[in-house]
Amino acid sequence: MHRPALAALLLGVIAAGPAVAGEGRDLCPDRPGIGTPACTLDPGRVQIEAGIGDWTMDRQPDSRTDTISAGDFLLRVGLGEHIEAQLGWTAFGHVRTRDRATGAVDKASGVGDVTLAVRRNLARPDGGGFAVAVQPYATLPAGGHAIGAGDWGAGLLVPLSYDLSDRFQIALTPEIDAAVDEDRDGRHLSYGTAAGLGVAMSDAVSATIEMAAYRDRDPAGHSTQLLAGLSFALQSGEDMQFDAGANAGLNHATPDIELYLGITRRF
Repeated sequence: MHRPALAALLLGVIAAGPAVAGEGRDLCPDRPGIGTPACTLDPGRVQIEAGIGDWTMDRQPDSRTDTISAGDFLLRVGLGEHIEAQLGWTAFGHVRTRDRATGAVDKASGVGDVTLAVRRNLARPDGGGFAVAVQPYATLPAGGHAIGAGDWGAGLLVPLSYDLSDRFQIALTPEIDAAVDEDRDGRHLSYGTAAGLGVAMSDAVSATIEMAAYRDRDPAGHSTQLLAGLSFALQSGEDMQFDAGANAGLNHATPDIELYLGITRRF
């Protein structure tokens, strides 16, 4: 199947008519936000999470780069009471870089890499109370030059969360990665964490405020990214959610701003 047809099929499935009312765990998507939840799907359940649109702007002294992506898909499948498998892929990405001195513009488009992951929950698979999980992952260099990394990578996330009350939850997502080098050949150490406060504003609407710091030890030059995020989610029924969010860079090594919209559908 051609990639555009696959993307259209997945979007069609997400937007399909309501499924039978879900039983068991509450809906617990990975999106929106910077961090990763510790919850896992019920055995036999399938969940598709998709980025409808994502725009990132990165201004540097000599250039400005705008990156637009669409069809950022994550497929999650519940395999057991405490474990799920994940498949991620970005259907389209476009990068536009403008030289601020000469005005020259460079453009590139393509698809993204494939990500494979397994999440093993160690406490509270529904994500309530105190929940913790481990999530090893690997990225396969299936993407093009525009948004693909060019080589395989891997890493480990350890999502943790704790319910302060019925309305407030704190969460941490420390991670360590074998990130792909900037020259697209080989890997280096990268690590960091995201911390967030989630607020249930009503039965259907929630908001999350986050901060994150990531240290990248690329041979081409070490850097530290600092960013803050604010996101909102609207749950429509037991098995569907719409989301929107924004991230802001807090130092020169971090893209200035990111805006995104997405949707989640559970089956």
